Amino acid sequence: MGTADKRRGKRRQRRRWVWRTGAFVLLALVLYVAVTFLQVVAAARAEDTDRSDAIVVLGAAQYDGRPSPVLRERLDHALALYRSGVASRIVLTGGKRAGDRFTEAYSGYRYLAGKGVPTSDLVVVTDGSSTWDSLRAAERVLRRAGAGRVTLVSNGYHALRLRGIAGEIGLDAGVSPTGGSATLPELLRETGLVAIGRVVGYGRLLRVSG
Repeated sequence: MGTADKRRGKRRQRRRWVWRTGAFVLLALVLYVAVTFLQVVAAARAEDTDRSDAIVVLGAAQYDGRPSPVLRERLDHALALYRSGVASRIVLTGGKRAGDRFTEAYSGYRYLAGKGVPTSDLVVVTDGSSTWDSLRAAERVLRRAGAGRVTLVSNGYHALRLRGIAGEIGLDAGVSPTGGSATLPELLRETGLVAIGRVVGYGRLLRVSG
């Protein structure tokens, strides 16, 4: 075999190696995302109602002080946990958008106070415009108050990401999701966020994505 033939043979070997490596990486990526999707679905169905020091409600849209249906569902679920003795206080989180008069947290505070929850059992945390920021702000408040374990309340498809964020910021947390089923786009979006957040970190993902 001549020199030219040897060079062609080596190039073919390199191309095969590149193709095989690429195929292996693609397969591994597909499997990773698929497993993450199944974990998101499973976490959405898991219920943690163990006793804790506080129930933390993740914010959602409000309309001039009135909770949106999504936020109201979370607040009602937190109220049920509170009344069943899961925790003796409820932490409301969520800031406000430009032009809003009320924060999501304060809207939740008004709603629960109107349902008969003593205001001394309600804590308002308005810092943060994202899930990560809101949980980080709540963690600071809870740490100063000497709280240990908390129960997080949000939609079910958020559960796996909430656990990941809680672990990243040092918050000992279980998740008690609201009822209702998620749409496929919601599950796929969460799968992407969890898949990337596990690799680069949820805080870093927030900074990169804005």
